[in-house]
Amino acid sequence: MNDFPDRKIFFLSDFHLGAPNYASSLVREKKVVAFLNNIKDEAAEIFIVGDIFDFWYEYKTVVPKGYTRLLGKLAELTDAGIPVHFFVGNHDMWMKDYFQKELNIPVYFEPKVYEWNGKTFYIGHGDGLGPGDYGYKFIKKIFRNRLCQWLFGQLHPTWGMGLANYLSRKSRAKTGSSEDHFLGEENEWLITYCKEMLAKHHYDYFIFGHRHLPIDFALNDNSRYINLGDWIQYFTYAVFDGTKVDLKKWEE
Repeated sequence: MNDFPDRKIFFLSDFHLGAPNYASSLVREKKVVAFLNNIKDEAAEIFIVGDIFDFWYEYKTVVPKGYTRLLGKLAELTDAGIPVHFFVGNHDMWMKDYFQKELNIPVYFEPKVYEWNGKTFYIGHGDGLGPGDYGYKFIKKIFRNRLCQWLFGQLHPTWGMGLANYLSRKSRAKTGSSEDHFLGEENEWLITYCKEMLAKHHYDYFIFGHRHLPIDFALNDNSRYINLGDWIQYFTYAVFDGTKVDLKKWEE
């Protein structure tokens, strides 16, 4: 934040653009773009913490069509010198180099640690962390496998994207609204993960997405877990003003 002493750092996640259909996705995309346009004059950096898209796969010379408003806005921000960071989520983990080359946005596949103004941040999408969920963790290893990604790439985009969109719909249907409320400290697996990490090293803030529920939870007197919610139902984000992090709701 030294280059922008009067500016803030913003965090948001889980847009799931493309779902459940073009019309509703476009409404959400316009909301995200309006938000980014609103903060551009006060943003030192912007972190998008996973699942921009409901599905994303980069073929050698083909990327999914659409999302031009958001992609154009991200390019405008980075061209203006505002760093934008992207952590892949479980729905768009098949990123390659499109964001880096076209948008000048670094792409991260694992959580990363940052420090600003003496505050330490642990940032990641949040999928596959904490206890349990062994089925997903196994599937994640398969999806991250280079051979599996190459084999998928041999499918014609029409078939590949059709299959991927079907699987994404199945995933959402399975999750449903069963976890649209706070499950309690003992049952929130990301809270368990944060506590395990705190036993090894101090972090002031854990910033995650994936959960789709806005959560601001005090892990102890000096550390907090922030879940960013989503831009499907809640339209929430977090902002660090150089002193503290606040979880807020975007109202146009």
